Amino acid sequence: MNVQEVRFRSLAAERSRAVSSRDSTSFPQRAAIVVEAAAMEAEEVDREARFPRKAIEAARKERLLGAQIPIEFGGDGASISEVADMCYALGRACSSTGMIFAMHQTKIACLVRHGVGSRWHESLMRRVAAEQLLLASSTTEGQNGGNIRFSSAAVEREGAEISLVRDATVISYGAEADGIVTIARRSDDAAGSDQVLLAITREDYTLEPTLAWETLGMRGTCSAGFKLNFKGSSEQIFPVAYDKVHAQTMTPVAHLCWSSVWAGIAAAAVDRSQLFIRNAARAAGGNMPPGAAHFTSARMTLTKLRALIAANLDSYAARELDERELSSLDFQSSINLLKVEASELAVSAVMHAMRACGLSGYRNDTNVSVGRHLRDVLSAPIMINNDRILGSMGAATLMSAVPLSLHD
Repeated sequence: MNVQEVRFRSLAAERSRAVSSRDSTSFPQRAAIVVEAAAMEAEEVDREARFPRKAIEAARKERLLGAQIPIEFGGDGASISEVADMCYALGRACSSTGMIFAMHQTKIACLVRHGVGSRWHESLMRRVAAEQLLLASSTTEGQNGGNIRFSSAAVEREGAEISLVRDATVISYGAEADGIVTIARRSDDAAGSDQVLLAITREDYTLEPTLAWETLGMRGTCSAGFKLNFKGSSEQIFPVAYDKVHAQTMTPVAHLCWSSVWAGIAAAAVDRSQLFIRNAARAAGGNMPPGAAHFTSARMTLTKLRALIAANLDSYAARELDERELSSLDFQSSINLLKVEASELAVSAVMHAMRACGLSGYRNDTNVSVGRHLRDVLSAPIMINNDRILGSMGAATLMSAVPLSLHD
């Protein structure tokens, strides 16, 4: 076990002690304030495809952007389950706010797990906690087709100084972020899969807009394309190779947080379909409307989705301190399948909710409209396309044994 891993384990133990003595209502109460701000501007954020500024400012005020940062560095030491619950709550209020929060927390998780022991990254943790910095992600390039395990752009080195020029087809909320966590080839002569992770702050880079963001849903994430120009210090490169970061943190935390947002979107749609069915039954003297069966399907699909996420949260928490287990074939297969299954279930739940509401759910001018939720959740299967994930997993799943019991 390396020094960094020992240090991370120590911080995890500290977090566990802090959680046991902390007021358990703290995060839900603080998140509720952000949820209220997000809900108030959700329609406007979607209609104008604008950044949910009020919601993110509320998250800053409630110090939730630095919630995962260890207490030693000024944060709250929030667990992945606590973060996922916040993602779910925000997803119910405003899909774009929820997804921005989820993406940010994924970058913070990488910083917390893999930045410990690095003076520069520990300093950034303190800044995130003190200033409530918002971190964006840049993993997609023009030439890689969404394959984040292959980079075209390479880090250029000149002594202790480094630079990077990256054609990023998507940087969600890049224009609004205080910093970016990005991947690149280790050097100009390195293979595309020999990658490093860098944390860069606004004073170190410029963004040149290249692609606009005019989409069906998730409009408030403002996921435009940019040419990224960065100059900084070699200290900003994480001390761990990206393949480890990807397996241990980036993939599992992203899929857990994203899935929680999608579940929140589905929950909001189910809420609306329940309201419609209750009102329709009351108006019909207790007789259930034709869409009642679809409400039942929506509710059961949401239950299945929540159970799937909860099981994977428990699985990740049980392995969080075991580097070998996190990189195992079984865990990597299950966490990737979580993304596939959760995205499909969320779409199904919202579609059932719309059919339960009928025309009232299809319209945009009713209190049970599900149009925005459906448009937003349709992004789920194509964020790191499900077909790409399933295609890459074919050989790996053949090597995995079929469980002998329900609890294997």
